[in-house]
Amino acid sequence: MLDWNDYFRMITGLIAIVGPVGTVPLFLNFTENVQSQRKRIARTSAFAVACILTISVLAGSRILSLFNISIDSFRVAGGLLMLTLSFEMLNAKTGRIKHTPEEDQEALNSSSVAVVPLALPLLAGPGAISTVIVFSQQSALFTHKLALIGICWLISLLVWICFHLAPQISKRVSQTSLNISSRVMGLILGAIAVEFIVGGLQNLLPGL
Repeated sequence: MLDWNDYFRMITGLIAIVGPVGTVPLFLNFTENVQSQRKRIARTSAFAVACILTISVLAGSRILSLFNISIDSFRVAGGLLMLTLSFEMLNAKTGRIKHTPEEDQEALNSSSVAVVPLALPLLAGPGAISTVIVFSQQSALFTHKLALIGICWLISLLVWICFHLAPQISKRVSQTSLNISSRVMGLILGAIAVEFIVGGLQNLLPGL
């Protein structure tokens, strides 16, 4: 079992990657034509995020074993992905790693956006999944996995709250405030990404 500082870092990192507040404008945009269903969509999206991240925690090591990938190699790859995301956040942008214009257009024409593209790939996308898998390998204790699953459900609760209060948030939080928050989270995410990369390289290349 890790200490509280480690778990606090996990919570901070996942909040930065998932970005529930930053996704509010997209949620409002995608649900513009189905405003009466926003509460249901918010619940479904949050539940889908929790399920995706929980599966990643429980099956992450098996997935890596299936492809014969070491956790250190995956830590470096995940760190690079997180670093790319952090650069996009520092520029207050949502890049193609999370979504593409083509996916946005499909979402606008779709009757159901709760799971795709909101939950996957916007919220629980490649960055969040790879981060959760790396975090899950930091301890072999099952209590660690339970704690990480609890963190994943906490993040999904934040998603539900932000989506549930999306109209109020959009009125009270300016775009400038969202951009400042995105940049701060991007800086934190970048620091975590560097730790992932350095830790993985030290084990892959002991000579360093």
